[in-house]
Amino acid sequence: MNSSNDNITLLDILDGVLDKGVVISGDLILSIADIDLVYVNIRLLVTAVENIQKKGESK
Repeated sequence: MNSSNDNITLLDILDGVLDKGVVISGDLILSIADIDLVYVNIRLLVTAVENIQKKGESK
């Protein structure tokens, strides 16, 4: 049922992510014997540098 026009490549997905941007966030907790030792909050922004520059210029 898939025609050749329906195929999406990894390059198409990567292009869309870099064009729109994506934020990945998460928490990491290291503990021993139910005692939390280290807490890390991670936020990662993945986008093209050109998009960040355009948003900075428009403000």
